[in-house]
Amino acid sequence: MMRDLKSWLCTTTKGDFMENGLIHEQLSKSIIGAAMTVLNTLKPGLDEKIYENALVIELTKRGHRIEQQKGFIVHYDGLPVGTLIPDLIVDDLVIAEQK
Repeated sequence: MMRDLKSWLCTTTKGDFMENGLIHEQLSKSIIGAAMTVLNTLKPGLDEKIYENALVIELTKRGHRIEQQKGFIVHYDGLPVGTLIPDLIVDDLVIAEQK
């Protein structure tokens, strides 16, 4: 099911603040740690989707809720201009893209 990007961003950023340059600092550090674990285990050179699937497993093991490849309609000037499909949304707060 596609959601409107603006409504998702509005509901997930209310009351947030930046500390040391990161929003959701503990969650961001947990995601980075999980990504490093995956990379150190699988080593470089594999297809991006393999790392994404492994990261879902690692983040789930760490107690996080993951949504994978969920679509959001993007609007410009009140009109839909396309769809954003992030790799992962973690705990309904942080978008994680594997690159």
